[in-house]
Amino acid sequence: MRKPVLTIFYQFNPWNTTIGGIQTLINTFIKYAPSEFKVRLVGTGNDTSLPLGRWQEAEFAGKEISFLPLFTLQNDNIRSLIPTTLKYTTALLGRYLASDFMHFHRLEPTLAALNWQGEKTLFIHNDIRTQMQAAGTKKAILWRRFPAAYFALESLLVRQFSQILSCNTDSAEFYQQRYPSVRDRIAYIKNSFDDQVFYPLTREEREAKRRELSARLGLVEETRFVLFAGRLHPQKDPILLVRAFAALNDPNVHLLIAGDGELAAEVRGEIVRLGLSSRVTMLGAIAQAELAQLHRTCNAFVLSSAYEGLPLVALEALASGTPVVTTRCGETPKLLTANSGIVCWQRDPVCIAEQMRKILLHIDDYPIESCVQIAQPYAASTVVRSVYSEMLSRWEQRCSKAFNL
Repeated sequence: MRKPVLTIFYQFNPWNTTIGGIQTLINTFIKYAPSEFKVRLVGTGNDTSLPLGRWQEAEFAGKEISFLPLFTLQNDNIRSLIPTTLKYTTALLGRYLASDFMHFHRLEPTLAALNWQGEKTLFIHNDIRTQMQAAGTKKAILWRRFPAAYFALESLLVRQFSQILSCNTDSAEFYQQRYPSVRDRIAYIKNSFDDQVFYPLTREEREAKRRELSARLGLVEETRFVLFAGRLHPQKDPILLVRAFAALNDPNVHLLIAGDGELAAEVRGEIVRLGLSSRVTMLGAIAQAELAQLHRTCNAFVLSSAYEGLPLVALEALASGTPVVTTRCGETPKLLTANSGIVCWQRDPVCIAEQMRKILLHIDDYPIESCVQIAQPYAASTVVRSVYSEMLSRWEQRCSKAFNL
């Protein structure tokens, strides 16, 4: 019997240092793919010498995959004037890339797949209702300017999916209510972090790493660190984060910002305006292994987002034994316990600063073990392998049925 083929569709290149939970999740699905599957990725190229529009065999995370770059995209961390999703969807139109299983992580590209045969799964990564209603610039998501058009497109496309999986329970419920005809295909799925990469140190080891980091940055040994990691994008509201750090007003605390995006220059300007240049380090886009080291070193992780699904980076922090401070959005507030993090019930600098201060002053109230315990059910070694196991079971049932016919 031939291997079942999974084709993953998303507008990125996995060999780039890229920022975003979707990219990280796809990388994890490739890494944990069992040998029973053949995995293909339809993405983008980052080198003009790379043959575009042609399948090529490649290796990623120790796995052999087939890779099809549709067009060249030098930096997927920064949005261009023409949305990348539009370019990606346009490049897919007219192609036939159907396979036994197809995973889509954005709705728009599935326009091209309406007539493709095979089991299609749509992953929902944000709470779309909150996303559309979020305050602030409409640049955060272009569809916020045309919500009726988005939902009209969605209603046209959702019926083609065998599964619609959301990492946010509110979003899953919203879709079940909105599309009762496909209600039984819509379900909640745990987001998953790579537990081979994100794991804790002992308290003593963590302290040693913190002192090393302080020395490397030329800071006093007693410096404590707060970490933010993610795209510098209106969704994550990094400007609010910087203002909250200014409100914290503690010279012995240093903020590390790991990420890049369209707001990078604005964030740097705000850091200068608030006189924080010596207390904030912008690291840019960093590799996953380096991010994991920071998670194991820092005293707290903070999210200032306007909307979320279930951010992988929060799971990665908890899995590393680091308590989380988050705004009241997405699934994270439902996970955190009194000894693994704090939810800010107001999205303002003073509230976020107060919660950061509470963790930094009482770090022993947030034990490493408590944080890890919250993350453990979301480990990829359990979640992703379970998804593949269910896919293989469905595949075998289909093959058996076809054989008997």
